[in-house]
Amino acid sequence: MAVIIPSNGPEAPSANAADTSKLSFAALGLIPELTRAVVDQGYLEPTPIQVKAIPAILQRRDVMGAAQTGTGKTAGFALPLLQLLAPHANTSLSPARHQVHVLILTPTRELAAQVEESVRTYSKYLPLRSAVVYGGIDIDPQMKVLHAGVEILVATPGRLLDHLHQKSVNLSRVQFLVLDEADRMLDMGFIPDIKRILAVLPPRRQNLLFSATFPDEVRRLAKELLHSPVTIEVAPRNTPPDLVSHQVYLVPALRKRALLAHLVRSRDMRQVLVFVRMKRDANRLARQVQQDGIAATAIHSDRTQPERMQALEEFKQGKVTVLVATDVAARGLDIVELPFVVNYELPHTPEDYVHRIGRTARAGLPGEAISLVSPDELKYLEDIERMLKRKLPRASAPALESEGRPAHRARGAKHERGGQRPQPKPQPVPRSSPSTFDYTKPYEPAPSSGAARTDASLAGHRKPGRPTAALLGGGPAKREPRK
Repeated sequence: MAVIIPSNGPEAPSANAADTSKLSFAALGLIPELTRAVVDQGYLEPTPIQVKAIPAILQRRDVMGAAQTGTGKTAGFALPLLQLLAPHANTSLSPARHQVHVLILTPTRELAAQVEESVRTYSKYLPLRSAVVYGGIDIDPQMKVLHAGVEILVATPGRLLDHLHQKSVNLSRVQFLVLDEADRMLDMGFIPDIKRILAVLPPRRQNLLFSATFPDEVRRLAKELLHSPVTIEVAPRNTPPDLVSHQVYLVPALRKRALLAHLVRSRDMRQVLVFVRMKRDANRLARQVQQDGIAATAIHSDRTQPERMQALEEFKQGKVTVLVATDVAARGLDIVELPFVVNYELPHTPEDYVHRIGRTARAGLPGEAISLVSPDELKYLEDIERMLKRKLPRASAPALESEGRPAHRARGAKHERGGQRPQPKPQPVPRSSPSTFDYTKPYEPAPSSGAARTDASLAGHRKPGRPTAALLGGGPAKREPRK
């Protein structure tokens, strides 16, 4: 199925356009197959980043986009790229008819999986193939998928280099390159890998670079990669979503677990994403929350990819209430209607605070960011407030017992029961039974086998010896053996 793209596409709105409301996806020049797929997902109006990015990409312009997380950035580049690929759509079984034309690079496995899932969702009415490759799992199934042919490939840089080394992927026909979360790739040290990948791509291609922030090294990479790009910035840098409400609890580190359990129970929280800094802390906190009677699991880079995907899926389905994560999950996690993000530990850099809380208040829905701040983390809180240029509201933490119940309830529990429970009376110790030896019977010698009688039976026949004589070697005289 081939769809002809009109050559005179819509004009790209200015990056400073003020009124982007009341537009439809069809008004942006998208074909019916794509607008139908978008409506199936319940999206009726494009977001500001989509309004500005889609026309520019359809005009085959390079784009450098900056947008706060959760603003629909993936659809902003996926939809126009699918439209540009529509002429290549076909139902042939030949791998030669399905060559890689779009390469999307992401920093994390979770983000790669979710971007590819979005591509499949939006291309449901177009016969285009997509695939995702990332590390941490067996490479052989990925090689089989690539050998069958795909038009859109989503990959993490390290695993893509593995496939290039194995010669299981051909990138000589790539027409469109997307670098998603470029600043995160910089943080994770992927820039050298990206440059090795760029060396094998065709020089003539359309390049799109999206990033939440633009540090100097990302700007240098953009200058080398992009040609006369359209710069799109729909929100000031490092600005959290407007629909996020912030709350800070000043609490000692040893009381954080109790406060977390109390908040989850008292507010009947059903879906809570909790951030810590270290992987070992994620595992420990997940176990502790389970001990408090709350369903919890952990997600971090030491867990295998199947374990991470299972944990995320159980969290999305509501099987677990608390998902404890490290910053590896701060970007890329797309959880529909996630209401709560808890900073159990504040991040060392204020930018990561914005990335963390960006997991909530997505797609126009409200969310709440709760931070549990110990005295040694006050400096990090000051850095965050300095970056946000405002003071975050404080909340009073209730006095709690270790298990997370209010302290006054725990102390008053015995009064609610009507006083102290009566102690059981001590039972008298039974006396030993009197000896049952029958002195009227004749003496019977011990059995010939020579088996010794137990101490209990001897105790009934022997008179108690005097302790002093026993210490001095006294006692009953030994019987002389018969001759």
